[in-house]
Amino acid sequence: MPEKISFASMIHSFGVTFKADVEAAGGSYAPSGDWIASKTYPADVTGVLLPFSQNGSGKDELHYSEAGTYPTKDRKLLTLVYLKLGQTIVYKGIQYTIQEFDDFTDFTDVKMYVARWAGNENK
Repeated sequence: MPEKISFASMIHSFGVTFKADVEAAGGSYAPSGDWIASKTYPADVTGVLLPFSQNGSGKDELHYSEAGTYPTKDRKLLTLVYLKLGQTIVYKGIQYTIQEFDDFTDFTDVKMYVARWAGNENK
């Protein structure tokens, strides 16, 4: 298997900071024996948020969603952390919902997502 391509230094150098809920490590068992997952807390996460190309030149991109084309406010998100589908992130006061995950982790350390604009902006 080929060696993974590392983009960690690029993400740290050129990425932006956004807020995401992350899970604390660990968890515990309830007296009944049921596993209780650790709580989540808001944290600063670094990633690269890119717009989808508008002219169709990015042939490697997804250009269509289940409802047609992606709105111009949706973004591609590249980050080093795993995010859950349906999870909300906040960048510059704008909420995005993680909608899709492209799994290229066999080849690179970067996780690639579609961040859908949640329709509200804090101005």
